[in-house]
Amino acid sequence: MSVLSSASLPQAVNLLNAGSLLGTFGALGIAVVLFAETGLLVGFFLPGDSLLFTAGVLCVPGTPGPAGLALPQVLTAAIAGALLGAQTGYWIGRRGGRALLDRRGAERLREGAMRAEELLGRYGHGRAIVLARFVPVVRTVLNPLAGALGVPVRSFTLWQAVGGVGWTAGLVLAGYGLGSSVPNVDRYLLPIVAVVVAVSLIPLAAELVRSRARRTTEGDAP
Repeated sequence: MSVLSSASLPQAVNLLNAGSLLGTFGALGIAVVLFAETGLLVGFFLPGDSLLFTAGVLCVPGTPGPAGLALPQVLTAAIAGALLGAQTGYWIGRRGGRALLDRRGAERLREGAMRAEELLGRYGHGRAIVLARFVPVVRTVLNPLAGALGVPVRSFTLWQAVGGVGWTAGLVLAGYGLGSSVPNVDRYLLPIVAVVVAVSLIPLAAELVRSRARRTTEGDAP
């Protein structure tokens, strides 16, 4: 039995499993998950990348899995969830300030906040906001951080929309394209999703290595 067909069977919802989320909630689940991942700090662990890619695969006619998923419906839900989530996160940060991030105890969130602040300082508002969409955890914390740091509303709204549409549509269409060109792609979904997640983590890992090397160099300097 394939991963997708097994995900469609009645079972408890696994929030970390894209097939389980899609099988239970369909397109609505995509919007809710992306809203939580990009707008609420508690959603940093949610599987945004794998969810978008898997949803694209499931939109291919004849692919086993949850019924009723159509490409326009999935794209609309994904873009709406990502854009509304980012804007909500921005306003939370603007109203609550940096203390919202400082109160969080998770080490992963603190590291994500550091990477987000470095992106803003290194690349400027526009480029950093777009790039952050493609990096797990960073895309969760950059939005409230941008609000807390006083990034102008119009600038943030423009660039988060550009990044949000590029991220969501890119992954959904990539999944749809692969599902359309590879027969029985659902049989290989787990390793494919693992590759997608691994690739999405490369920028974060590279930035962590550079940051630690920089701190080591500064510590060794007289």
